Amino acid sequence: MSPETILAELQRSQLEADTRRQFLKTCATGLGGFFLGDQLASAAAGTPNHSPGNPLSLSATHHNPKVKRVIYLHMIGAPSQLELFDYKPELERLDGKPCPQEFLEGKRFAFIQGTPNMMGPQAKFSQHGNSGAWISERLPHLASHADDLCFIKTMQTDQFNHGPAQLMVHTGHAQMGYPSTGSWVTWGMGTENRDLPGFMVLLSGGRLPRVGKALWSSGFLPSVYQGVQCRSTGDPVLNVSNPAGSSREIRRTALDALNRMNQKTHEEFGDPETLTRIAQYEMAFRMQTAVPEVMSIKDEPQHIHEMYGTEPGKESFANNCLLARRLAEQGVRYIQLFDWGWDSHGASKGEALNAGFLDKCKQVDRPISALLTDLKQRGMLEDTLVVWSGEFGRTPMRENRGGQEMALKGRDHNPGAFTLWMAGAGVKPGFTHGETDPIGYSAALNPVPLNDFHATLLHLLGFDHKHLAVPFQGLQQKLTGVNPARVVEGVLA
Repeated sequence: MSPETILAELQRSQLEADTRRQFLKTCATGLGGFFLGDQLASAAAGTPNHSPGNPLSLSATHHNPKVKRVIYLHMIGAPSQLELFDYKPELERLDGKPCPQEFLEGKRFAFIQGTPNMMGPQAKFSQHGNSGAWISERLPHLASHADDLCFIKTMQTDQFNHGPAQLMVHTGHAQMGYPSTGSWVTWGMGTENRDLPGFMVLLSGGRLPRVGKALWSSGFLPSVYQGVQCRSTGDPVLNVSNPAGSSREIRRTALDALNRMNQKTHEEFGDPETLTRIAQYEMAFRMQTAVPEVMSIKDEPQHIHEMYGTEPGKESFANNCLLARRLAEQGVRYIQLFDWGWDSHGASKGEALNAGFLDKCKQVDRPISALLTDLKQRGMLEDTLVVWSGEFGRTPMRENRGGQEMALKGRDHNPGAFTLWMAGAGVKPGFTHGETDPIGYSAALNPVPLNDFHATLLHLLGFDHKHLAVPFQGLQQKLTGVNPARVVEGVLA
C-alpha cells in the first residue's frame, strides 16, 4: 500500500471517528458562527440588552416609558358595546324593523341568515362625570370612574370567529405560534421582581379561552417570556410545591448540579435557550417562597374584601382583580385576566342579553371599579395601565338563527366596531376617541385597527413598535406584523 493510500485511509478513519458534536465544535463555521450571526442580526433588530445569564433583567427601552406595568382585562366572548358604552338613539328608533339590505350586502356573519330585525339597546344609558361619558345601567360602579376612562369606540379587527379574533387581540396574528403581547413586553423590558415571572395569567368564568394557552405563548421568543398561568385551587402555580419526600435542601442540591451541567453545555455550544433554562429553574426555586405569599388574599383587610366582593379560596373574577393589584405591587410587568362567558347570541339563557349577560355584568362591575379605586388610592394608577376589551363587537341586528327570530335576545359577531377602554398611565382620562355610525355597526370617525392599538401600547411602554423585532423565518417579526401601523396619538396624555 502506497504512503498516499495509507494517508487517505487514515483521514477517512478519522472522519468516521469524528462525532457530529465534535464536528460542530471544531468547525470554523459551526454553532459559534451561527450563534454570532444570529446575535448580530438580533442586535440590528433592536434586541433588548439583558444581563448575561438573566433573561428577565431590566433592559433599556427606546424612549422614556409612561407605563411600568399593564393589567389587561379581557372579557372572553365579546361583550356587546351597544349595551354598555356605545349609546345609539337611532338604533332605539329602529327597534323591531327589518334590517336595510345595505347593511347585509357583502357582509359575513357567524349565524345571521336572511333579513334580521334591528334591535335597540337592551339597557338604559346615562351620562357620567365631567366628561359626560355614556355608560349603561349595567355597570353602575364602573360609571363612577367615567372621568378616569379613555374610550376607543372604533376598534376594528379582520376576524369574526372567536379563536382567531382572540389571537389577533393578544398576538397581533390570527394564527397560533406568535408571541403574545405580554411576552413581547417582558422580553423588551424585563421585570422588577426576580422572584416572580414577568408575565402572569389569571382565569375566571369556568373555562379556558377558545384557543387556550396560545394567548399567552412566547411563540418564537425564548420560553422564559411565556405567561405563567395561576390556579384558584391547589398550588397557585402548577408544581410550585416540592414533591412528596423531597425537601427544599434536596431540591437546591439537585438544582445546583443541574445548573453546572447546563452551564457547561452553554459554554460548549452557546445556545441562548440554555441560559433561559437555567434562569427558569432558578426562578421556579425562588417562586416556591414568593408565589404562595403573593397569591394569598386571606390577609387582606376586610374593607378590601368588601370593596372587591372577594371570596378567598374560590375561582372568581373579583379574586383575580385583587390578585392583579397584588401582583402589580410586587413588580410583575404584565398581568392578564381572562373572564369567560360573554358570548351573547341568545341561543341559551346563559348567552342572552336579557339573562346571562346581566349576570356577567354584575360579576365584573364591582371588582373592576374596586381595582381602579385601589390602584388610584395607592398611587399606582400613575404608572399602571389598565385595559378592558373583548375580541370584537356585536351587531345592531338581532340574531336570527335559521332565519327565525329566537325566543331570547342576542347579537351576532361584528368585527367592524367594538369598544376598548384604558385607564391610568399615559392616556387621556375622561376622553372618547372615535365614533361609530348612527347604529353602532362600523367606524364613522377615527377607526383603530388592532395593530394601531398594539403600536400605541408599545409606545406607552417605551418602545418604537417598528424596532422591537426579532428575526424569524426570514422576516423581522413584530407584534404589529408586517403591515403599516401607527401610534394613536389622540389618546395619549
